[in-house]
Amino acid sequence: MRPTILASAALLAALAGCATTPPASTQSTAAAQGVNGVDHRAKNVIFFLGDGMGINTLTAARIFAAGEDGELAIDKLPESAFVKTFSNNAQVTDSAASMAAYMTGVKHNNGVVSMSFGTRSVAPGKDANGNNLVSRCENGNPAVTLLELAKRRGMAVGVVTNTSVTDATPASTYAHACHRKLETDIAASLVPGGAGYNAALGSSGLDVLFGGGAQNFTPFAKGGKRADNRDLLAELSGKGFRVVNDTAQFDALQPGQPAVGLFAPNHMDFDATRDPARQPALPAMATKAIELLAPNRNGFFLMVEGGLIDHALHATLGKRALQETVTYNAALQAAIERMEALDPGLKNTLIVATADHDHTLILNGYAARTGKTTPTNPGVIGLVRNADGTPSLDGKGQPYTIIGFGTGEQRHAGDRTAHLTDEIVTRDDYHQEAVVHTRTGAETHGGSDVYLGATGANAELFRGTIDNTRVFNLIKTAAGL
Repeated sequence: MRPTILASAALLAALAGCATTPPASTQSTAAAQGVNGVDHRAKNVIFFLGDGMGINTLTAARIFAAGEDGELAIDKLPESAFVKTFSNNAQVTDSAASMAAYMTGVKHNNGVVSMSFGTRSVAPGKDANGNNLVSRCENGNPAVTLLELAKRRGMAVGVVTNTSVTDATPASTYAHACHRKLETDIAASLVPGGAGYNAALGSSGLDVLFGGGAQNFTPFAKGGKRADNRDLLAELSGKGFRVVNDTAQFDALQPGQPAVGLFAPNHMDFDATRDPARQPALPAMATKAIELLAPNRNGFFLMVEGGLIDHALHATLGKRALQETVTYNAALQAAIERMEALDPGLKNTLIVATADHDHTLILNGYAARTGKTTPTNPGVIGLVRNADGTPSLDGKGQPYTIIGFGTGEQRHAGDRTAHLTDEIVTRDDYHQEAVVHTRTGAETHGGSDVYLGATGANAELFRGTIDNTRVFNLIKTAAGL
């Protein structure tokens, strides 16, 4: 049963306000970009991004959580498309280039954060003390982002992630940088009026920012990574932001004041291992952000990232990756339910859910149907078994897992010293086998298309196979930005 969510009359009135027809200039721009115009703009936009959540990962997570014939939240979205993910200079994109394409409509070189076409970074890196070096851009100018366009129109704006808020994906919504590693510079772009502030965010900056990454906001003296001795959290507090760092403080946040919640020095912990008293869950952060943003009479733009899917996949931690994909879908479902309560039928709200790139996770063999994973059933994270329940054997006569990776740290070129068992391969931190050996934690992205689902106002614009840059154009048109 869905939870009953009560909203104030003022909040409901703000959300239900009549949207207007996009101005002629917007319509003409949309026509020039080959995008159909709309008669009724989406007043609110929520963009969900599962970092690294390729089709195979989605499929495995569905089986893991609900069985082969079950559904995840993203499966239930009525409109869908496939998205091409290649970057400007690579067949396989990184998160910066892909998310920047979504946010700006510009193809990017890998590593570049929301800059003009062809921008490249010259000699990024660190000095002897581990500080980020100043990076020089070639052919580089800031490219306007969807979040900046929303802010320009008077919408409230927010960013939620369970990685560092200065990581490539969230940074691409609000910052511009020659290289994604310049995270202390990216953090500085968030402080209104401060050195390095991104003036395109207006005089007030973001309205909501939740995630990890406190180290990039604090000086060395306080255990952070800032060499300029600035305490950006203190500066944000002085600018009227409510700054919180644990779940109790987070729960106490109320509409009416911009909020920054940083719950880890770097990235937050996997959902299955986080301390609930220290780190709120991704679904809670998504719904709290909606609560804080929704009263704005001009609507809001919110980006929510499930970033730890990518981290688990890079580490070839199959079980953790599937758990994080389920958490992402729980956040998506929670946001849909909250918005349905505030905006029945999502008549004024567009929700888009997709991924930035694939990984090399694969489902092996001719496994019999497993059903969902339970304490007594290994499911999709177990061994490949035949219809009669016996393990399927590889060319060496040994069992192997349903989930594997194209690249990764765990490769057995010869005979194993012991046969694999379901007990071994279903452990929380078991690293699945890979075809190509890499260093620890260095499984790679994949170059396949990713899935996109959409619901709500103007969701029907999303169809077919589209480039990631076109997603920008479609959201821009749907919202009349």
